[in-house]
Amino acid sequence: MGARVAVAGASGYAGGELLRLLAAHPDLEIGALTAQSSAGLPVSEIHPHLAELTDAVFVPTDADHLADVDLVFTALPHGESAKLAAALPTNLKVIDLGADFRLEDAGKWATYYPGTEHAGQWTYGLPELPGAREAIRTASKVAAPGCHATASILALAPLIAKGLVEPTDIVIVAASGTSGAGRSLKAELLATEVMGSMRAYGAGGTHRHTPEIEQALGHGATISFTPTLAPMPRGILATCTARLAAGVSGKQLTETLNAAYEDEPFVHVLPGNRWPSTSSTLGSNAAQLQVAADPHAGRAVVVSAIDNLGKGAAGQAVQIANIMLGLPESTGLTTNGVAP
Repeated sequence: MGARVAVAGASGYAGGELLRLLAAHPDLEIGALTAQSSAGLPVSEIHPHLAELTDAVFVPTDADHLADVDLVFTALPHGESAKLAAALPTNLKVIDLGADFRLEDAGKWATYYPGTEHAGQWTYGLPELPGAREAIRTASKVAAPGCHATASILALAPLIAKGLVEPTDIVIVAASGTSGAGRSLKAELLATEVMGSMRAYGAGGTHRHTPEIEQALGHGATISFTPTLAPMPRGILATCTARLAAGVSGKQLTETLNAAYEDEPFVHVLPGNRWPSTSSTLGSNAAQLQVAADPHAGRAVVVSAIDNLGKGAAGQAVQIANIMLGLPESTGLTTNGVAP
């Protein structure tokens, strides 16, 4: 019998994907599964694809149901994770899939999350960043990165760290699947509104992942970030461009990304002229990258693809949990996507 884990907010899309991964994890035992409006319902009524959890029932989201496990995943709306975490035992390991503990700067939190208090910052859980694994390994509280942030940071961080691109001139346009907006009923997310159409949202520097990306990239990074909604259930395709430093070639860009991720189990720099696609990362914890130099515009172009519910949420959370619990990092996870 392995470590016992609980999930707060298990009825949403990220929660459901987390349950799917945990049900197949050889070293983790599923404990309490909490929800708000779905409390008392069988898990199979909300997640009918989870055949192994037919007998499980959602319980209310309160600290008493979560205190007797080794680790808690919180997949709650922003502002709710901080309230719950404050009521949990201080020595309990917690991974928050929400935004509550990602930002260091209270002023930026107030700007991008008005109406809620800044709860402080936990260890930032993107294992592929330099030094992150050791910090995660020794932490009892970890903030899992956002989905757009994960795709963008993986694409740009090595190039900025090596001085190959200018950190103050970064433009990111990212297409996201509809599951990234959560499970709540919204008119603009109805199939008749989404199918056959794309639209921008959170434009003009207002999207909440903007300060998170800048914070993780460091070096005074300034980004212009525009997310778009794509007619697909899940996936992110982020096109990231930055002004090239003088004399930098496409070969240098490729070599830098390859060197940064050559030993990473989940990040793959594609060979040749192959470019990432969301279909290739579907259902996996993988990130696919490709880079080119655009000499005409003097910019680097990096394209990143992930599954927003995989490496962008639940898969990454399991990866973090493996590190925190001393398990092999890739346990219960796959780099292989689902096709067609």
